Amino acid sequence: MQLLKEKTNFNFMAKRKLAALFSVLLIIASIGSLISQGLNFGIDFTGGTMIEVAYQEEANLDNIREVLANDGFNDVLVQNFGSIHEVLIRLPIIESQNMAELSNLVVASLQANNETEIDVRRVEFVGPQVGEELTEQGGLAMLYALIGILIYVSFRFEYRFAIGSVMALVHDVLITLGFFSIFQLQFDLTVLAAILAVIGYSLNDTIVVFDRIRETFLRMRKGSSEEIVNLALNDTLSRTLMTSVTTMLVVLSLFLFGGEVIHAFAIALMLGIVVGTYSSIYIASNTVLSMGVSKADLMPVEKDDSDIGEDGAQV
Repeated sequence: MQLLKEKTNFNFMAKRKLAALFSVLLIIASIGSLISQGLNFGIDFTGGTMIEVAYQEEANLDNIREVLANDGFNDVLVQNFGSIHEVLIRLPIIESQNMAELSNLVVASLQANNETEIDVRRVEFVGPQVGEELTEQGGLAMLYALIGILIYVSFRFEYRFAIGSVMALVHDVLITLGFFSIFQLQFDLTVLAAILAVIGYSLNDTIVVFDRIRETFLRMRKGSSEEIVNLALNDTLSRTLMTSVTTMLVVLSLFLFGGEVIHAFAIALMLGIVVGTYSSIYIASNTVLSMGVSKADLMPVEKDDSDIGEDGAQV
């Protein structure tokens, strides 16, 4: 199945310098925001209290938020959890209060403003030390993923392709983190999982493009490197768009109908799909082309005649 019925002939690489400048500006803005205001970490990283309660009737989230705000509980995250009757309440750490007592006060506040009895399902406390360890381990997980990808692509293709793929992945991760920093969207473990998924998605798209670039280099006798890369990108464009559009439809459905609990997760994936598709064309391929890849670099290594024995067997 193809999204584009006719063969395209877009000159992608003609705009590669402009695209590189655009990406540099986005990365500078992302790094600047990360340095100046950082990420809005959720309690998975900062620590806090999670309270899960169940109502006999449908829970009115707006009313719950209003009740808690009126009783002095600010910066509280209220969302459905599992069903329309169950509510998950997340409270940041308040150093002046005992968290166990604080959870009792929250439940008492909700019960005082509700006619039917509220069932407390669970109360969990995440300490700041645990949050700090999660932050460190999450960062290491992304670093290890990038190192593994660098090694894999070096063996699969050629070192220029490995550098191009890692450049594209770093580009995708920085822009996604920058987006969450600029708009101060909550960054929790689900968003970290989404970023790791974006790394895998972007790498898959990049490998397909690289495979076609290598194939086109070996197939074409004439043509400049820029022309060959353009041809390879046009050959994979239909497949790239089909994958991106179908994945985007699924993630958009999660965003619209999945509830507030996975909004940040869905936003990270949607942004990652767009940026990952863009980086496969204008970052990964652009990097490989800028490093001077040629047909000679992709030719298989010829066997040395000295390695052949007198009986014709390879030594």
